[in-house]
Amino acid sequence: MTVLAIVAKELELYLASYLYYVLAATFLVLAGFFFYTNLGFFVVMGGMDLTRGLWQYQFLDLQRILLVLVPLLTMRLFAEERKLGTLELLWTYPVRDLEIVAGKFIACLAVVTLMIAATALHPLLLARFAPVAAGPLVAGYVGLWLLVAAFVACGLAVSALTESQLAAGAATYGLLLLFWVLTWNEAAVNERTLGLVARFSLFDRFYPFVRGAIDTQDVVYAVIFAAAFLSFTVFALDTRRWRGVR
Repeated sequence: MTVLAIVAKELELYLASYLYYVLAATFLVLAGFFFYTNLGFFVVMGGMDLTRGLWQYQFLDLQRILLVLVPLLTMRLFAEERKLGTLELLWTYPVRDLEIVAGKFIACLAVVTLMIAATALHPLLLARFAPVAAGPLVAGYVGLWLLVAAFVACGLAVSALTESQLAAGAATYGLLLLFWVLTWNEAAVNERTLGLVARFSLFDRFYPFVRGAIDTQDVVYAVIFAAAFLSFTVFALDTRRWRGVR
């Protein structure tokens, strides 16, 4: 019940914020633009695999948009409360750190999931004119949701370290970008090292999903990634005991 109360509080803050509606509108406009251009490309290049190829391009484009927008949604989760002093007030209630982290994580993931769910309109529109295979779509959305969960967990951990929302947003974006470019510098490392680094690349793990495959190893990695950052968040909150706050 405590977690649900925190979720409700955070959802109310999100849905009462102009920032959320601006970011959601930006996401949907860009998602619609990419769908239009990707579909146009496959129509012009007739003979290509529309069933898989279109959604592969689309989900990769959605990934790039969310890489920029999610840090803007997570930056306030703890940073704002630290700055306003409301986090100390929250600690006076009989609530555990884990419950606070879980509530904020679930609420942020819910509002981003709502944004992603709105893009289901694209395959529904396409289904009126051409057959749409469910398999690649389900795999892509599962992968995108797991990726977003990892993004939110990372942003939550960074936000717990600072009072500055701007610093939290920029640091989250930089950290997520690092996990994207881990395997880009192929000329600087040998093939064995590159293969080892690729295992830790969050975005390389996303590629099988956009190709229509759900690999258990990739699912487990995304879950471990999110769980690790949520654990870091709890640890960051617990450090107040060292400073004698509680």
